[in-house]
Amino acid sequence: MKRIDLHVHTTASDGTCSPAEVVRLAKEKGLSAIAITDHDTIAGYAEAAAEGERLGLEVVPGMEISTRYLGPVHILGYYLDTKSPVLNEVTDWLVQDRDKRNRKMAKLMQDDGLPVDYDAMRERFGAVIGRPHFAEVLVELGLAENVQDAFARFVERGQRYYAARNFLPIERSIRLIREAGGVPVMAHPFQYKLQDAQLRELLDLCVKNGLMGMECRYSGYTEEQVQYLLALAKEYSLLPTGGSDFHGSVKPHIALGDGTGGLFVPYRFLNGVKAAAGIEMERE
Repeated sequence: MKRIDLHVHTTASDGTCSPAEVVRLAKEKGLSAIAITDHDTIAGYAEAAAEGERLGLEVVPGMEISTRYLGPVHILGYYLDTKSPVLNEVTDWLVQDRDKRNRKMAKLMQDDGLPVDYDAMRERFGAVIGRPHFAEVLVELGLAENVQDAFARFVERGQRYYAARNFLPIERSIRLIREAGGVPVMAHPFQYKLQDAQLRELLDLCVKNGLMGMECRYSGYTEEQVQYLLALAKEYSLLPTGGSDFHGSVKPHIALGDGTGGLFVPYRFLNGVKAAAGIEMERE
């Protein structure tokens, strides 16, 4: 059976593999399709699509938008029109706002005497800098044992070098994806640590504003959790999707396509998304 991964990050946001490298890795692993879902940007898709065409691997244009509800909530968008004026206007704003936040974080570190050059970070990591990049720098400076330690002690909310940024309202994020011709999907529902009633309230809000799917298979989820989400998706008439949330070496415990081990996302999930996007489906 053909397997896929619909949640993949590259160096266009906070991954450590370039878009082309991700495609080559997916081909090596025998995946039939991947979705490039970088944070708040579609910048990595063109390179990935070109490599996918060369190697015969299907690449889906996507993005992961950071929003807030009771806490952070992420909305995935699939089959976005990458030339959509409204989409590009908002993603440009998101990148600019993230840049302002990042400069604040760099200043906090510089005030403590740390040799953190934000412009040099942009040259090294690209235009979309995230907290994982700062965590990596802190590890290199010898202030943390690893990225996870750097997050916990320095760049997580409430810690010394954390600075907040603005988020799109969740309703606007979903509508934006729809306006750009895409299929909006709630990412990793269990990551928000909501009780059943709270999750249902969130789903009510999201469905009302056009949510079309929910990520049901995800790295580290037990079969019991997967079955609960599949049943919930069916109840709300949402498309089931799945993905690893691959980031490369910054999250070494998560493998492309396999997640933390045992992840299997069937091609039929992608066919469901294609149908919703008005795209011709393929045989599994």
